Amino acid sequence: MVHIVKTFQDVRHAFGEGLSQTAEGTFTFPADPTKVERIRMYVKLRCPDAGCNAWDMYANIRVMHPDTEEWLEIGRYITPYGVDNAQAGRGFMIDVTDFKSVLTGEVKLRSFVEVWGNDGWLVSVEFEIIEGNPDYPWYAISPILDYADWSLAGVPYGEEHDFELERTVTIPSNAQHTSIRTIITGWGHATPVDPDGRPCAEWCFRTHDVLINGDLKFSHVMDGLGCDKNPVQPQNGNWAPDRAGWCPGMAVPVRINVFENPMNGQSFSYEYVFEEWVNDFQTTASNKHAYYAISSFVVVKSNEPIEAPVVN
Repeated sequence: MVHIVKTFQDVRHAFGEGLSQTAEGTFTFPADPTKVERIRMYVKLRCPDAGCNAWDMYANIRVMHPDTEEWLEIGRYITPYGVDNAQAGRGFMIDVTDFKSVLTGEVKLRSFVEVWGNDGWLVSVEFEIIEGNPDYPWYAISPILDYADWSLAGVPYGEEHDFELERTVTIPSNAQHTSIRTIITGWGHATPVDPDGRPCAEWCFRTHDVLINGDLKFSHVMDGLGCDKNPVQPQNGNWAPDRAGWCPGMAVPVRINVFENPMNGQSFSYEYVFEEWVNDFQTTASNKHAYYAISSFVVVKSNEPIEAPVVN
């Protein structure tokens, strides 16, 4: 069985008096997540009467956790330069199955586009919920890091900062599958540039490491995605060159790292480590910093009811 849940419908996101970059709403989802095999989210963008905003802007969708009332980032995308995303069919598709334990019953969602014009975007979001044979009926999810409110709210790269990138995670004893779900995008035009002329962190290609109990466990390669092959083309701007892990007019990749051992009943240390680079603050750009906007979650699955992991 397939359920289609329509949420935001042509909701305008814009900046200025009487306008808002953010929309919120409460929507009804199927009530039994244990039957859910897959959830796909589709984000459709249309142009207001004044036309679409001219720039490639950071945007995301969040869900409120019903127990903690935290806003969890379930998907991120970048708007195209001045055109809609009709060429993407139903819209940008993001698999959000990891959040099925909170995408159930009455669900509160928040849509955000970091747009700075009064033209903006008309945003529609629908969910395709497929019932069938799930890998595990019971899921639970907890945030590890959340520095993703907007592009420049991310972790400063190449300089001293007070953002905490270390956590202690405790996995429930009945977990049969454990993974980490991460979304990350680089922003800024800081120097020194790389040998090929790429400033950080929007353009410089880096490898980030995830340390578990102090050992390298996973790596995230932040290089090009092939922006010139984007189905949303042409755009009215510099859309084709590769950015560090994202493209204008595309969903941002979701990076899934699966533990070979689910670590059930164990606690472990988590640390996110950026590749070494030092900002010299010599850029001619008005903003001299580089940033990585990051959200990361730990997801556990089981054949029986399971509590969420504990993150400290």
